[in-house]
Amino acid sequence: MYIIAAFLLDALLGDPRRVPHPVAGVGRVIRFWQERFYPRPDRKRQGFFFCVAVLSTVSAVVGLVLLCASRLPWLYPAVVTYLLYSAVAWRSLKDESLPVALALFDGDLEAARAALSRIVGRDTQNLDEKEIARAAIETIGENFIDGIFSVLFFMALGYACGGAAGAALACWFFKTASTLDSMVGYDNEHYHDFGRASAYLDDVLNFVPARLGGVFALLAGACLGYSLPRGLRVFLRDRKKHKSPNSAHGESAFAGLLGVSLGGGAAYGGVFEERPVIGDVDFREPEPADILRAHAILDASVALSVLAALFFFVFPAFS
Repeated sequence: MYIIAAFLLDALLGDPRRVPHPVAGVGRVIRFWQERFYPRPDRKRQGFFFCVAVLSTVSAVVGLVLLCASRLPWLYPAVVTYLLYSAVAWRSLKDESLPVALALFDGDLEAARAALSRIVGRDTQNLDEKEIARAAIETIGENFIDGIFSVLFFMALGYACGGAAGAALACWFFKTASTLDSMVGYDNEHYHDFGRASAYLDDVLNFVPARLGGVFALLAGACLGYSLPRGLRVFLRDRKKHKSPNSAHGESAFAGLLGVSLGGGAAYGGVFEERPVIGDVDFREPEPADILRAHAILDASVALSVLAALFFFVFPAFS
């Protein structure tokens, strides 16, 4: 099974670093079209056409690669598996957040701040131990949705509609939209109008997976012995406490399961941005060990999600 192979490869190897990574190619496509559309007047309109151009280009390239590979039966399975595997960010999420926990266990705040700065956009230079642990857990909870669950959702949906090729095309359509949002979907002076279409598309594509992913995280946490009633209460109450309509679903599920408080704001570029607190007022502050506990919930969530995807989307495609 292509999806199982992709997740097993990601678990064993992590992000492919010694071969061309499709995300790097997507980034180059984005920069190419941005240079051509951004200088034009009416940036909101040009941002829409820019988004369409990027998605069309990447979809065409992925489709062409699949078409060429299909001429060689021995190569096609490897190409499809690689396209699916390289879209998953499960192992890399753990690999990037683990050094944060290890540095905190060693009492090395400077190393923890440096490791954290590689995975978050907030200012890290003045964070204390609890703030560092909180930021790492928030990143794990949020990226479980858009870096793993949403990718799996579109993989499975694509497979149900178009087999292995459909899975590759669908997951890379989503991955491209996600990369667009991360590169131009900012609400600042430079990208407020130009990146609006990209940000909106990412919100739309993540809408259903974010809500399903939060539920799967709760079920996985319950399987590990965490309190499902507590997690569900926090999830239902706090899942919309974010300026993004999707970002707090994963965070609230992890906060409720772990019994820790997340959110509360952070500094970005020297400016403090106030955000609502996620979790009960009597929840404890996060500690370094909670990062490892979040990893365990993440692993269980991925395993449960893959099994569900196979059951609801992939297996019926064979009947």
